[in-house]
Amino acid sequence: MGNALPRALAESKTEEELWLEYRRTRDPSIREAFIKQYAPLVKYVAGKVAMGMPQNVEFDDLVGFGVFGLIDAIDKFDPEKYNVKFKTYAVTRIRGAIFDELRQIDWVPRSVRAKAREIEATVSSLEAQLGRAASDQEIAKALGMNEEDFLKTLQKISGTSLLSLNDVWFSGDEKDRVSIVDSIESPSSMNPDVIMEKEVMRQVIANTINELPDKEKKILILYYYEDLTLKDIGKVLKVTESRVSQLHTKAIIRLRSKLTNIRKGII
Repeated sequence: MGNALPRALAESKTEEELWLEYRRTRDPSIREAFIKQYAPLVKYVAGKVAMGMPQNVEFDDLVGFGVFGLIDAIDKFDPEKYNVKFKTYAVTRIRGAIFDELRQIDWVPRSVRAKAREIEATVSSLEAQLGRAASDQEIAKALGMNEEDFLKTLQKISGTSLLSLNDVWFSGDEKDRVSIVDSIESPSSMNPDVIMEKEVMRQVIANTINELPDKEKKILILYYYEDLTLKDIGKVLKVTESRVSQLHTKAIIRLRSKLTNIRKGII
């Protein structure tokens, strides 16, 4: 591949014009140019995902998985249909492809996955009973462990929280699948055909996030909206990176448990 978007330079075409031309012609040279131009985006997304992964998950593997998502995004992006920049659209496709592959290789040990499910179920039941966010001490007691062990367990299952955030929350046609993180990051990319259903879903998630404890809500906003790393968030909140990881994991568990209760009609 040559320089990014050589035709755009040679023919003085804007990127938007090139997208329209690619949609019309499926010119492979334009496709390759887009892959070349947006390859750094794959590494960026893979880098963010890697921060929550155990050491046995290789960064290069994540990049390889992400390339499939980039190609899928290029092939499906329609500038006339999606009122959003390609970069925003591509991020969710790239991340989704990475997590799809991680699911297939089943990188999370069964014991860790089981513990994550146990904690989520406990939080779901406990907070439905309390009608408010449960404290660390309350959750730990319900799990039959002390608070210190509970926090250590949150650290161990941190990778599963990133995976679970990419689970499908709304699923119409394949092209309309939306995960929780899609709703947090880029609700404007919704398909107009199902905009009402997804708007309701997005509002439910937004309201649920607003009900989270203040620090957990801030972490979600800083991580998914402001694009800060866990380390940077630690500096902002004046806590350690490991504490941010714990709070992030707890926020996702709380978010998923609340959404589960809403689906069941409990709250």
